[in-house]
Amino acid sequence: MECRYDEAIATPDVLRQVKEAAQEGFDAVIVDCFGDVGVKAAREIAEMPVIGPGESSMLLAAALGQRFSVITVLRNLLPVVYETAEVLGLHRKLASVRYVDIPVLEVMDRERLKKALLREMLEALEKDGAQVLVLGCTGMSGVTSELSQRLRERGYDVPIVDPSGAALKFAEALVKMGLKQSKLTYMKPPEKERTGV
Repeated sequence: MECRYDEAIATPDVLRQVKEAAQEGFDAVIVDCFGDVGVKAAREIAEMPVIGPGESSMLLAAALGQRFSVITVLRNLLPVVYETAEVLGLHRKLASVRYVDIPVLEVMDRERLKKALLREMLEALEKDGAQVLVLGCTGMSGVTSELSQRLRERGYDVPIVDPSGAALKFAEALVKMGLKQSKLTYMKPPEKERTGV
């Protein structure tokens, strides 16, 4: 997912998979994309919690410091991240959104990714006033320990939030507490004939 167009194309499949998960009796669903593709629509059709990594990682970051920055993959996603922060009421805590200029399918080049992330993280800390850092793509998972060490070596002892881990722990907490999305916010869609679904 690298733009809103990708999101629009992927949403029907996300909804199909959420319906299947509900039929199979799953306790929760995590949509594996920082852009939270189809999450709001899925919450309308699901009785179990539906978790978005972007939303959960920003909420966690906001609790860990006064200002946070998100480092995502491409420039196309900056408006998506800013919009999510606005909807969550976190826009004042969002120091910046930066990008590494690496397409999602190329983030598996871990050395290239870590070098670009470190560069943007230092910029976020030194120029933007960030105190917490958020990886803006679930494909970036697995690099936080090494990057945290590199930042500490430069004098920055700050949390780096992995969106996959944040979403998983958020889902676990909701399930253990017996909570799910409010049906006053995410109401069941009206019964009617629909085409294309």
